[in-house]
Parts: sequence; C-alpha cells; structure tokens
Amino acid sequence: MQKSYSQSSQDLFVLHMTKYKKNGTFLEIGSNDPISTNNTYILESQYGWTGIMVEYDTSFMNAYKQMRPNSVHVFEDARKVDYASLTSKYSSMDYLQIDLDVNNRSTLDTLELLDRTVFDNTKFATVTFEHDIYTGNYYDTREKSREIFAKRGYKLVFPDVSVYFNGGICVFEDWYVHPDLITTDICSGYSMRHEDIICMITQ
Repeated sequence: MQKSYSQSSQDLFVLHMTKYKKNGTFLEIGSNDPISTNNTYILESQYGWTGIMVEYDTSFMNAYKQMRPNSVHVFEDARKVDYASLTSKYSSMDYLQIDLDVNNRSTLDTLELLDRTVFDNTKFATVTFEHDIYTGNYYDTREKSREIFAKRGYKLVFPDVSVYFNGGICVFEDWYVHPDLITTDICSGYSMRHEDIICMITQ
C-alpha cells in the first residue's frame, strides 16, 4: 500500500491520474513543510519527479535543500513570482498545486496571475486548488476559480474535497484534470466520492 504524505491524499490522486508516472514535473505553490502534509514529497523522492516549489516562509530553506534537492526553491510572495519565466520551457506539466491564504486574496490573486501569464502556454495534467470555503466565502474564491479553470478546459473531477477537523467536516479543496493530458478512461465517470477513490487507490 502506497503511503500518503498529503493532508488528504492529494499525492495519491496525482499518481493515480498520471498512471504512476516516473520523472514527472510539478509547480507547487504554497509548499510549506518539505515532507509532512506535503503533496509532492512522494512524487520527488519515490518517482523521480522534479518541480518548482514556491513558499513564503524562509525558515524552510535549509530543509528544502536537504530534503528536496532535485527541485527549484523559490522563496517569495506567491503573487510576485515570475511564473512565465519559471515555466517557459514546459508546454505541459503534470501537477499544479495552489495552497495559499484565501482571506488575504493571495489564492485568487495567484490563480489570476497564472491565468494571465502561464495558462496560454502551459497546461497541467492535474490540479489541486485549495479554496478553504469552510473558513468563509472570501472574495468568492471558489466560484471564481471554477470559472477560470472551466474556461481553460479543466474538468472538475472532485469538487469540495473535505477533511475532518475538530469534530467537524471542513470543505476545503477542488481537484481537476485536463482532458488533453489525462486519458478519458481514467478521468471519465468519476462521480464517486473522494473517500471512495482514495480507498480504491490505496488498496
């Protein structure tokens, strides 16, 4: 059984959708800890993926160098990063994560920046987007993000992924695939719950 290091098995979702691809690529915005509750640690350490890790907290710098040596580390406000330059050599990448703070609009600002500067030239096979609707409807982030991804051709396969926290259910994330990059036999017909697909992946 494949162990997940993510908060809600995002890494297993990505692996399953990409058919456990080796040597894939990712753009991880809001990387936080290099291992614990990290969505790309398994991808890099066990499947040979390389990527771009964007994080504001510089206290992780030494840990990134030690634990995530094969990826590019960008310590900057996610809203100020030149993503076009960082992704210019990729017409497609295998995974995009956006995990920021909805209450200061950094989540939506960053997605809108990608929409303006990256999405015309680079497609992402899988996406996990944290809208944190359980904390409040800040800036209408969930609906505006869904409009942007739909406009760009992404398919929302798991809306409103949730976790149990402090005795309650917290709805916090949407998961997408791009049909141009993920074969239809993998992504079609996924009306099942997030819990069901994760159970299927880990068996």
